[in-house]
Amino acid sequence: QVQLVESGGGLVQAGGSLRLSCAASGTFFSINVMGWHRQAPGKQRELVATITSGGSTNYADSVKGRFTISRDNAKNTVYLQMNSLKPEDTAVYYCAADAKFYSGSATVHYWGQGTQVTVSS
Repeated sequence: QVQLVESGGGLVQAGGSLRLSCAASGTFFSINVMGWHRQAPGKQRELVATITSGGSTNYADSVKGRFTISRDNAKNTVYLQMNSLKPEDTAVYYCAADAKFYSGSATVHYWGQGTQVTVSS
């Protein structure tokens, strides 16, 4: 059982910045990978960035150099610092996590509700 709650979305002008946060709560053994995905109207959900518990990161080519993902393992929270925002970044951003539990060997994937990010020209 994992609940993911995102915050920090909003409306900004092109070139501006936003910082998204996602806090995980519940009962679990560990969360290895946390990340962010986004979905624009009429398009499929796509990967934005991921980070492991060890700090390894991965970014989509479209956001490299502009977005930074980070994680506070003690707080079970992942962040996405978004700089130099473009109108193309407009989408609903979803937090995601892969969790392991005390019993069983399966890894369960969880999604947050999503937070809207709108970038105006």
